[in-house]
Amino acid sequence: MMNIIELSGITKTFGSVVAVNDLSLEVPKGSIYGFIGPNGSGKTTTIRMIMKIMYPDRGKLLVNGQETNFERLQNVGYLPEERGLYKKMKIGELLQFHGELNNGTDLPNRINLWLERLELKAYKDKKVETLSKGMRQKLQFIATILHQPELIILDEPFSGLDPVNAEMMKDIILELQQKGATIIFSTHDMAVAERMCDYIFMIYQGEKVLDGTLDNIQDQYGNDTLRIQSDLGTEALKGLKGIENVNNFGKLQEIRLKEGVDPQKLLAELLKKTRISKFEITKPSLNDIFIRIASPERKEAGNE
Repeated sequence: MMNIIELSGITKTFGSVVAVNDLSLEVPKGSIYGFIGPNGSGKTTTIRMIMKIMYPDRGKLLVNGQETNFERLQNVGYLPEERGLYKKMKIGELLQFHGELNNGTDLPNRINLWLERLELKAYKDKKVETLSKGMRQKLQFIATILHQPELIILDEPFSGLDPVNAEMMKDIILELQQKGATIIFSTHDMAVAERMCDYIFMIYQGEKVLDGTLDNIQDQYGNDTLRIQSDLGTEALKGLKGIENVNNFGKLQEIRLKEGVDPQKLLAELLKKTRISKFEITKPSLNDIFIRIASPERKEAGNE
């Protein structure tokens, strides 16, 4: 499979702060690639370097096997984390402007199609400033994809959207992928990354710490996770040996076992205390893996 983006040894510093350190990454054509990581970890800096908004101090960055220039970037759609729209412009005129900037074709028809698809057609002749935050988010998304880019980069695309509109945008992203586009998006929502992404990349303190499919990433951590539902909840877990960590979800507890602990023995101990309605041995969720890497405990251990 060909790669649409290749980063090799990319480093970016701001004064004494190393925002991205010696990053290498390959994004296959036609994939949905999720960028995850805590705030300030280097996600947006990496995206901005791909978009040539800023340049790396060293390393090589290729799009479709070539150094990027202005013409190649016209075939890229970019939704930045910090949204920016001309508030005094009418919505239809704003989209026409963005479409012409990116050499879009058949713009009047495409503008009407997308405004209708995202339930904004009634606002076409209204000014941007009259829209709610969620509507502006949808408008900027239309501006991002209007010119039919082959590479779409979305920085926190679901931020500010209610569940209905988030679902609508999710369906459109998957549809664009089916039509051949490559999608990169950053997100704090691990459940979205798990469900949507073909590949997941995690950056932490400027360093790549995860990169691969969800299955490959989970395989690195093994089957050390239990999901338990019992009549006593967390009370049933008190005093039990072999538990590394408990993530309490109220009705359900997600337990991480210490290395070498037999889950069946833990189950036998639990059954002495309470009735168990669910007991599942599973791989850790992406959310759990994220917390393991980026938790305050790990930061403290790294500073010792």
